[in-house]
Amino acid sequence: MQRIVLFLSVVFLAGCASERIVLLPSADGHASAVVVRNSQGEQRLDQPYAANVRRSAFHRVKLSKPEQIQKQYGATLSAQPARANRYMVFFDEGSDALSEASLREIALAKAEIDQRIAPEIMVIGHTDRAGSEEINEALSQRRVEAVRGWLLAAGIAETDIETASRGEREPLVPTADGIADPKNRRVEISVR
Repeated sequence: MQRIVLFLSVVFLAGCASERIVLLPSADGHASAVVVRNSQGEQRLDQPYAANVRRSAFHRVKLSKPEQIQKQYGATLSAQPARANRYMVFFDEGSDALSEASLREIALAKAEIDQRIAPEIMVIGHTDRAGSEEINEALSQRRVEAVRGWLLAAGIAETDIETASRGEREPLVPTADGIADPKNRRVEISVR
């Protein structure tokens, strides 16, 4: 799962210059971190609202309060585009056929796409490790094309859809070669 880390960086021009970097919480609740480096060393921010304040070469870490961040940077934060959402479509072993469950998940993605002003859609195909690399590469591409075809038929503009085929290279559940795992037989639809 992709983890998104957001920072706020502000330079104050009154008096001496300073910079503040604040780690915001991940939308999905997963832990995230950022390392801030300069010529004096580095610091790791790994708690939500941890802030690195720099004046010249001096750094100190402190915890900000959510309401303080909202008050100072609320307008900036609300101007950000909506975060990407991910939809997972699973397949039977060796198949690129869309099941009823797959079609329902794609319909959810389509409903979100319709709500976005300028949607960007990434469709990425995957397989488990049951077949050869060549067979799995071709199968993941066929799965991508099945989902892409459904999106096109549903009225999504071709120019809004990017595709990629990963074959068995990026399993959701790591397995040994030759092992079939239903969670790895998937297409991920990322909508942002």
